[in-house]
Amino acid sequence: MKFGLFGGASVATSGTVSDSMQSLEAYIDYVCLADRLGYHGLFLVEHHFMGTGQISSALSLLAYLAARTRRIRLGTGVVVLPWHNPVLLAEQVATIDQLSGGRFDLGVGRGYRPNEFAGFRMSPEEATRRYAETLAFLRRCWSGGGRFEHRGEFWQFDDVVIDPPARQQPHPPMWVGAASDDSIRRAGADGFNLLLDQIGTPEIVGRRIATYREAVEGCGRRFDPASVGVTRALHLVDNDADWRAAHELRRKLVDQLKAQAGAGASSFAHDKLQAFSDSAFTVDEAALIGYPHEVADKVELLRQQGVDYVLLADVTGSPRSLEVFAREIMPRFADAAPGKVGEAA
Repeated sequence: MKFGLFGGASVATSGTVSDSMQSLEAYIDYVCLADRLGYHGLFLVEHHFMGTGQISSALSLLAYLAARTRRIRLGTGVVVLPWHNPVLLAEQVATIDQLSGGRFDLGVGRGYRPNEFAGFRMSPEEATRRYAETLAFLRRCWSGGGRFEHRGEFWQFDDVVIDPPARQQPHPPMWVGAASDDSIRRAGADGFNLLLDQIGTPEIVGRRIATYREAVEGCGRRFDPASVGVTRALHLVDNDADWRAAHELRRKLVDQLKAQAGAGASSFAHDKLQAFSDSAFTVDEAALIGYPHEVADKVELLRQQGVDYVLLADVTGSPRSLEVFAREIMPRFADAAPGKVGEAA
């Protein structure tokens, strides 16, 4: 099994419960420590107009981290395609892929927060069409064949070529977040790797992996368990008081996630809402909260459901937890293959 990180950073801690509570300096040190400890990768979130000092330019931070790290893969979780000029985005992605020596993972999405679309003066109803056009452009520019032109609904370009080329050919691995069965099947059919949320119970995760695998194999491709990343909240504790505090912090974050997803009740937020409505989750089932041996047992439940790549979202950003997880939990799964998806689900 592989383990990575999920989250973000802020220039200053604001006290707001979020996936980006770490200060920028602390987050950089945290990622560098993860690199030394053998974590496989990270996915950095993109949000705008938070008012909390959050680092909104994930690609800029990843370019810096490319120079500070040596082995860990660097990903976006996710770049919201409707908000980006596709030429500039393709150039930035290729540059980071070159700087990192081919360690970049491109996670993409449509966006779901109405306040962000409002800030960009963009209609949420355009999100799906903008996403599809930008995605088609990226695939075209990375398919080879030299210069080309683009005539779309939202973007038009003449005689363009993307410099530099990406280090990974034909392009960096592309990931998409999905929760509904239709979105998961589409991700598999379109050749995306899959990012699953931190809300679904292990059983729901197993069913979603099975759905994705069926779509991948139905297109004649081999299913790779490492092509699915499953985000899980992490909070290691030392005593019962810490245990209670960890669960309370988790409930505050989940309430905030629910509010953010529920505020986007239009169709483009469907998968975020699906993550909550499907799970009927409890904090205990969905999050890796507890003493190290308890967390290891929860990881084992994920492994039995076919999970091979777990992305840890520790809102406290605890270096000690990162070290304890690497020392006491990761070795248990170093040679462990994921369970049989069809049987586990």
